[in-house]
Amino acid sequence: MFTGIVEGVGRVVAVEPAADGARLRVAADALDLAGVRVGDSICVGGCCLTVVAIAGGMLDFDVSAETLRCTTAFAPGRGVNLEKALRLADRLGGHLVSGHVDGVGTVTAFDPVASDRDGSWLLEVEVPVPLARFIAAKGSIAVDGVSLTTNAVADVRFTVNLIPHTLAATTLGNLAAGATVNIEVDLVARYVERLHAAPR
Repeated sequence: MFTGIVEGVGRVVAVEPAADGARLRVAADALDLAGVRVGDSICVGGCCLTVVAIAGGMLDFDVSAETLRCTTAFAPGRGVNLEKALRLADRLGGHLVSGHVDGVGTVTAFDPVASDRDGSWLLEVEVPVPLARFIAAKGSIAVDGVSLTTNAVADVRFTVNLIPHTLAATTLGNLAAGATVNIEVDLVARYVERLHAAPR
């Protein structure tokens, strides 16, 4: 379990095909690796992955074919947001994020907010139709592992406001129209939908 508060930005160094997926190597120098062990969970670009090897500032992860299928591509050179798993004693600064990506969204617009002198940007993302019902205005959503609050929702699109700190501390500042992002809807919304749809 994670909070969506990014602790560092890493970079994909290599992606090597494996029998059922791939071996992913990430340069994680920006993440405090003190205490990180093989077997620990790390949120990588919004996806919960298990550390299988540590060498210097590099972390290796085995990524299954299913994970590759439902996330945006892990390509060498790509920046990825990193977060260590939540401890029970930690502050929950964002919202509960499982690292189980629900689908891939597409950036439809990313523009500065003209009326905001501080330098905020407005990000608009289009999601697959099955995910749209889980997204509500002023609700929580994770984009590439970053905890955000939706400003508005219209059909299959939502907007979020990104403050300068978020732009500087995550990979989101590098987005542009047409980019793809990993989307995780609010955990509570998923369970409410399931309870509502369950036979009575």
